[in-house]
Amino acid sequence: MSVWIAVIATGLGCYALKLGGLVTPRRMLDDPRVRRFTELVPVALLTALIAVQALADGRTLELDAARLAGLGAAVAALLLRAPFLVVLVAAAGVAAGLRLLGL
Repeated sequence: MSVWIAVIATGLGCYALKLGGLVTPRRMLDDPRVRRFTELVPVALLTALIAVQALADGRTLELDAARLAGLGAAVAALLLRAPFLVVLVAAAGVAAGLRLLGL
């Protein structure tokens, strides 16, 4: 039962967040500080997500060679301005290839 309470609470929180964005006054959104914040928050969140997925396994820090090589391939593809799908395929391919080789 407590799982359903968490699901419902999360749903209500997401709805409230969306509603908050809709009812926020335009003059507040035009503030340069708010604009800068909204530009940087997605970058910070994605960076944190990548760090957790690439360097952690559960609650432990794990420096896996295949994961780090996949991350390196993704960074190289991004530096070459490859499309997002190509970045994903390159990272997954390098990681999967190294795991297939047993590294």
